[in-house]
Amino acid sequence: MLKYMGRRGLQLIPVLFGVTLAVFIMSQIIPGDAVDVQLGGSATQEDRERLREELGLNENLVLQYLGYLGNLVQGDFGQSVTYGEPALGVLLSRLGNTVIIAIPAVIVAAVVGISAGSWAARKPNSGRDRGVTVLVLFLTSMPSFWLGMILILIFGLTFRVTPVSGMESIVGGGGFLDIAHHAVLPVVTLAAWSVAIITRMTRASMLQTLGSDYVRTARSRGIPERKVIYGHALGNAMPPVITVIGLQAGFLLSGAVLTETVFSWPGIGLAMSQAITSRDTALLQGGILLIAIIFVIINFIVDVLYAYFNPKIKIG
Repeated sequence: MLKYMGRRGLQLIPVLFGVTLAVFIMSQIIPGDAVDVQLGGSATQEDRERLREELGLNENLVLQYLGYLGNLVQGDFGQSVTYGEPALGVLLSRLGNTVIIAIPAVIVAAVVGISAGSWAARKPNSGRDRGVTVLVLFLTSMPSFWLGMILILIFGLTFRVTPVSGMESIVGGGGFLDIAHHAVLPVVTLAAWSVAIITRMTRASMLQTLGSDYVRTARSRGIPERKVIYGHALGNAMPPVITVIGLQAGFLLSGAVLTETVFSWPGIGLAMSQAITSRDTALLQGGILLIAIIFVIINFIVDVLYAYFNPKIKIG
């Protein structure tokens, strides 16, 4: 197992290298000049040239990229012009807020998706199976920002049972229950798309497992159907579902950009959205890079767990 983990860990190096290269190229393509953003339009030509020299913008692209890479290795993601602080510090201070809605969203998506998928697979082509299929199509085709606004309209403005924005109440807020109350709609919005994907994968994997010889043998021996489903079939159907859950955990972080913007939730996503508006390139680059690193780490953990539960992977 350690040899496999070491091999997979080495494979992460070119992936992360590619991510930094993509982020750097993106910063060169997007419109706007970092000097204009930092100094404004009223700066003199001398000040502009001095800042360009300080930022290394007069160097060729290869040297600029090597300088960018060297700063990243030292933990320097650049200076946020919006907050006047190191971009990494701004992002890390907001990472906890994103985790508050991302982890419950993963749990909700996994529990609801596995339950709905296995429930539908027990009676394929029945009414409930078709109902789950329609619901899955509805959730996968619905943009998360639109779902968020609909939930705000229904539960926040019409029935007034949930807050419509922010992370805590202005007066007397900040406690666990208050934050949890504010997180209900963002979590539901963030989890919706993943629920559909996990449900679809669970249903397909369960149908394949339920058609196996050992399941037919178990049924022919008179073992109760509930024990066949949850004691034998569901466990063997889980490996591909676990992989999908791991991938969805990474996608939820990137999906937080839209969700946090809709609900004004002060996480990494909202900071990145504001960075786009204010052309805060360092903060935007840092946010993308941080999410990509977390995504890669999550996939590494999923691969290790997959190999642990399925030893055939180690041989491959």
